[in-house]
Amino acid sequence: MKDLTERIVNFRDKREWKKYHTPKNLALSLVVEVGELLELLQWMTDEEILKKCVEESYREKLEEELADVAIYLFLLSHELNIDLERAIAKKIRKNEEKYPVDKVKGIYKKYTEL
Repeated sequence: MKDLTERIVNFRDKREWKKYHTPKNLALSLVVEVGELLELLQWMTDEEILKKCVEESYREKLEEELADVAIYLFLLSHELNIDLERAIAKKIRKNEEKYPVDKVKGIYKKYTEL
């Protein structure tokens, strides 16, 4: 993750775009990109989406939007000085405690409802 973040930041800095990359602007851009990803999935059933994923042009569009989402997420975490890999690992540990397998296996309820 650190190597990818460095590549993304380096790409941005070479173009002198850092001045536009405030935490608020990056968060807004992240939401915009998630919206663009959702547009590719809108109005289709899960089955239709999975069938469409075998089409190369559709798959490429999905890959691009997912990459855009990830890029803005990496930039936002970088600007906020948050180690994203560490934060994800910490969140997984927290979820493992809140959702022990023996209590939630096959159940969708929130931990407060168990």
